[in-house]
Amino acid sequence: MPRPTPTASGPGAAPGRTSREPVAHAYRRGAAEVADLLGVDPAAGLSAAEARRRAADWGANELAEPARRPQWLRLLDQFRSWLIGILLGAAVLAGIIGDLRDAVVITVVLLVNALIGFLQERRAERSLEALRRMLVPTARVRRDGEVRTVPARELVPGDVVLLEAGDRVPADGRLVVAESVEVAEAALTGESQPVAKTTAPAGAGDEAPVPVAERTGTLFMNTALTRGRAEMVVTATGMGTEVGAIAEALRTGGEPPSPLRVQMDSLGRRLALVSGVAVAAYALVALARGEDLADLALRAVALAVAAIPEGLPAVLALTLALGVHRMARRGAIVKRLASVEALGSATVVCSDKTGTLTLNEMTARALWAAGRLYEVTGEGYGTDGAVRPAGPGDRGDAPPEPPREAVLPFALCNDAALSPGGGAVGDPTEAALLVLAAKAGLDPAAPRARTPRTGEIPFDPAEKFMATFHTDADGGVRVHVKGAVDVLLDRCTHVLTEDGPVPLTDERRAEITAVARRMGGEGLRVLGAATATTAAPDATASDGRDRPHALPATGLTLTAVAGIADPPRPQAHDAVALARAAGVTVKMITGDHADTATAIASELGIDGDVVTGAELDRMSERDLADRIEDIGVFARVAPEHKVTIVRALSAGGHIVAMTGDGVNDAAALRAAHIGVAMGITGTDVAKEAADVVLTDDDFSTIVRAVREGRSLYDNIVTFVRFQLSTNIGAILTLLAAVLTGLPTPMTAIQLLWVNIIMDGPPAMALGIDPPRGDVMSRPPRPPSERILNHRRLTVIVRAGLVMTVGTLAVFALARRYTDEATAATMAFTTFVLFQLCNALAARSEDGPVLGRFQLRNRTLWICLGAVLVLQVVAVQVPFAQGVFDTVALSAAQWAVCLAAASTVLLAEQAWRTGRARSAHRRAGGRAGS
Repeated sequence: MPRPTPTASGPGAAPGRTSREPVAHAYRRGAAEVADLLGVDPAAGLSAAEARRRAADWGANELAEPARRPQWLRLLDQFRSWLIGILLGAAVLAGIIGDLRDAVVITVVLLVNALIGFLQERRAERSLEALRRMLVPTARVRRDGEVRTVPARELVPGDVVLLEAGDRVPADGRLVVAESVEVAEAALTGESQPVAKTTAPAGAGDEAPVPVAERTGTLFMNTALTRGRAEMVVTATGMGTEVGAIAEALRTGGEPPSPLRVQMDSLGRRLALVSGVAVAAYALVALARGEDLADLALRAVALAVAAIPEGLPAVLALTLALGVHRMARRGAIVKRLASVEALGSATVVCSDKTGTLTLNEMTARALWAAGRLYEVTGEGYGTDGAVRPAGPGDRGDAPPEPPREAVLPFALCNDAALSPGGGAVGDPTEAALLVLAAKAGLDPAAPRARTPRTGEIPFDPAEKFMATFHTDADGGVRVHVKGAVDVLLDRCTHVLTEDGPVPLTDERRAEITAVARRMGGEGLRVLGAATATTAAPDATASDGRDRPHALPATGLTLTAVAGIADPPRPQAHDAVALARAAGVTVKMITGDHADTATAIASELGIDGDVVTGAELDRMSERDLADRIEDIGVFARVAPEHKVTIVRALSAGGHIVAMTGDGVNDAAALRAAHIGVAMGITGTDVAKEAADVVLTDDDFSTIVRAVREGRSLYDNIVTFVRFQLSTNIGAILTLLAAVLTGLPTPMTAIQLLWVNIIMDGPPAMALGIDPPRGDVMSRPPRPPSERILNHRRLTVIVRAGLVMTVGTLAVFALARRYTDEATAATMAFTTFVLFQLCNALAARSEDGPVLGRFQLRNRTLWICLGAVLVLQVVAVQVPFAQGVFDTVALSAAQWAVCLAAASTVLLAEQAWRTGRARSAHRRAGGRAGS
């Protein structure tokens, strides 16, 4: 009978499909039966042509996104603000009283504001969408008999997926290989502990439905392997998975706003309340003076709009999105906008050593075997090089070679593979050990073919070893182990010598320990190799479940000790120095020996005490809190120690960034204020738990991200100061005019024009200011610091007062020497020019107001130039004069307006100079006392 092929039965298939799975109840069937029904040989996988055919039938392996709101509705959303409603009411009111010009202008202003907000939101969305495309998950599959890495969205039913501890399951699938597999399914089933998985079917022979949590032979999309190695045949993809069924009910969900966005929205509401009181006071005084009611209503509404920064959330969203996109181009993908705020205030970076501070390009440098020390020559993953005695006295015509049996565990207890061109596939440490075996004269492929692997115990950071089991020539099972030397010595009873295995005496144990310590002191990563013969376990237990192999608690024979170098990244030393200058402490965390960690830390310039995981276990919380500031290196630590370190630093008031790449690092990444996962070597679990993902696994990228975070926060402060000082200036100018008996200096149309300038291009240009020169030479900002602290509020109010005095002074003087229309035009122009000068003053909080740094933001100057040109048009062009109630000004009158507007720069400079001198006198007084 011909082998059946899967028929389309998923949710994206044609009408008539009735099941979410191509194979009904795959969890009840044996692995071989499921593979047969799906038309695939697990040993070879699908062909590329068949995969393409099934992809066309089944579609992409991805969850449906929430239904997107149409663009035209999103444009209409811009009119949902109650402020916009007030403006619409003003336009209607103007039309009713016959002021069609104001009605048309207000309507045009509303359209322009809506269009700006709509375009800002689209640009921010596109930036964030680009970041999501950078975080494309991948999967290792077997196709055409070869292992390939493909985007997870390209998986199809029948694909054979290979998984290891730390991998996220990319689709639903039936297990065909399960080596000590445990899976975290809490996100799907709520089960808090990892679930053991086997290849046995669930509920065989029983028609009752089997709960998802009890389908032990099935893996589910978006769960994660916490232990073991697995191969599965995909049985469902995309919305046809169990997670897809849940996602269907959650498609209308949204992301919560970031804390900064909440703070800014709250600020806007408070300003709206203050502005409402101010507008009411203005209206009451104007009514008492007998002003025209219709004109007063329009002006009061315009004042309310000009006084409230309704464009602030849009500018904030755009600034954050552009900043996050800029970070992504520099290698740091920020997953949560709130993390941008935390990055700017980070005080401690706890970094893994391997692959982050170092290159993670391992090369064996030293070997101890059969009682003799050897040096290893050659670089990288090429097999050119030799293993020769390290002692000068041993050099002779025929120098002894290490016994090949000594390095055999390094070759067999190994999942890496060497490429013909000198490259390697797999873990860098394993690749280095494979190269070491080849340099010692052992062809790794030969023993792998001669003694096939029958089982394994995957590497566990807590256990610090890996073991593989192989069929021996006599039918027995030989176990090969590699791992930390001290861990292996605890299980060894013999050591390999030139005469074969001999008992491991205390003297030999001390010698091996000394060798490992010496290698570690030279900055080498030290690994031991051991082997033993053990009995062959039964393949399965009576219940049909896989029976895992067990490593003997004792009886191993130590064969070799290898020292591997992982040199620091070239830019890591400078990055550590830059972080120190910025007040950010760098602490190294590693599972390596203390001597190895100390050597690398010294080379990188990381100061402080060295504490091991064992010492951490003996410390109380109080002891650790007392010492944490003085510790620079944590060596021989387990993943759970990272959480302890984060808590101790957080309790001391630090903002902690913690790096991680393994499954067990997820808890520490979540506990830290900023979790940083490695994009290349990091597991899917670590990436999901992290706030930031490094695309290059480079420590210097973290420091650059801190710099970008600080710069982004500075820019937010800058445009908030700029916009709010304009708000305050508008309120105070109109209130002061009506209280002093002056006519209102600006019309409703003119106030709306100022509002466009305030919320438009200049504010956005301030949001993309380049980093200031001192951004990494000042200490981190306190995490409790508010954007509008007392000092900044003082600056905002001071700038508003200067604008008020300058505008009304020009208005009053112009009324004395010119006509009323010219005076009003000069007041309007002065207030607009004040905004141009205030944009320059707001760019810094200390130092000179004007300097070379003012030339660094080309976009700002273009925006200011464009605003100036538009203001000239509004004043000098006859058509615009009819719209804005202006008259042409002479060059002298323009000069007067510009001179008055420049006082905001002069006043700010005078204030900073006086403050600096006062601080200098106080410092001198303290020194003299």
